[in-house]
Amino acid sequence: MLTPAQTAVIKATAPVVAAHASRITGTFYPLMFERHPEVRSVFNQSHQRNSAQPEALANAIIAYASNIDRLEVLGPAVEGIVQKHVSLNITPDQYAIVGTCLMEAIGRVLGDAVTPEIADAWGAAYWQLAELLIAAEEKEYARKAALSGGWRGARRFRIVEKTPESAVITSFRLAPVDGGSVMDFRPGQYLGLRLTVDGETVHRNYSLSASPNGREYRISVKREPQGLVSGYLHDRARVGDELDAYPPAGEFVLKDGADTLLLITGGVGQTPALPLAEQALAAGRRVIYVHAALNGSVHAFRGHIDRLAAANDALTPVYCYADPLPGDRPHMTGLLDESRLAGLLPKDGGVAAYVVGPKPFMAAVIGALTALGLPASAIVHEFFGPKEALA
Repeated sequence: MLTPAQTAVIKATAPVVAAHASRITGTFYPLMFERHPEVRSVFNQSHQRNSAQPEALANAIIAYASNIDRLEVLGPAVEGIVQKHVSLNITPDQYAIVGTCLMEAIGRVLGDAVTPEIADAWGAAYWQLAELLIAAEEKEYARKAALSGGWRGARRFRIVEKTPESAVITSFRLAPVDGGSVMDFRPGQYLGLRLTVDGETVHRNYSLSASPNGREYRISVKREPQGLVSGYLHDRARVGDELDAYPPAGEFVLKDGADTLLLITGGVGQTPALPLAEQALAAGRRVIYVHAALNGSVHAFRGHIDRLAAANDALTPVYCYADPLPGDRPHMTGLLDESRLAGLLPKDGGVAAYVVGPKPFMAAVIGALTALGLPASAIVHEFFGPKEALA
């Protein structure tokens, strides 16, 4: 625990660190990768190149320092970090690497302003958070290992089926090489993968796109421009190929309640929504399934949702195409703006909106829902990649 004197130092210096947070994180990552190349594979390098990861870390540092004497407000953020770390199999020794490099980056950027007293306080603050995360992650590792079909660390899986779902999305069914069962997961969660591409070890997280069955998992991957792993999976991965997987993780899960579930997805963002819809229907909830796509050629899983709706009156599909092709049959065209969304909200209220997709899409949809009067507590969202502000 931080002493009162250390807490006072953190609060007094937090504005200075915040003002230089981007420079600190921009210094930190290259320093860490140079000294400890073994941790490089844990980080998606595209998020480094576009500054998303350094920006996310900078925001996290600011949030932590600003709330150093009331950490309870950071509870949801901490849970998200724990889930992400568990999906990457982060270990306590890696916290030491991060702590050493982060403190050196702070010293390099702020120079003589970092007195021994300030360095001591920030070092103590880092380890306070690190120990909290280490303990929470250990608890989660142990919990998953104890589940039926559960495991800890990497487990070898084999691609047993590869299915094109649209012009840009392909599904992969993965079964454990050891022939055992696999743990159930909560719909909306993702699977952490470790694989080797051109001699380089890389990690990626992909949403689980089919409901749990105890035997295998399904992920559905969009081909990204210049995407190292998505390109490999689409073009080179074959049935029979093997990769490592960590136990399912993630906090984008269905909250208890009987409200109408309004699922709003864009592009490949619908992958976690597929099992979420099935879970809600099984619980007797009404589901309005809204999916936005460019056109029919890139719209995956339409047949699946249409069949599910034909068998269940509680499911209402709504497809919106921004630029439909001849022969496409969307329910609406254009972008999902406030006027279009207004017509989808239940007249009797009682709605929980779950939104997932590209950042601009989510920003627009959440802004429209807020303008229509939905409180923040009724809107749940999930980002791909590092957590970022929706401004």
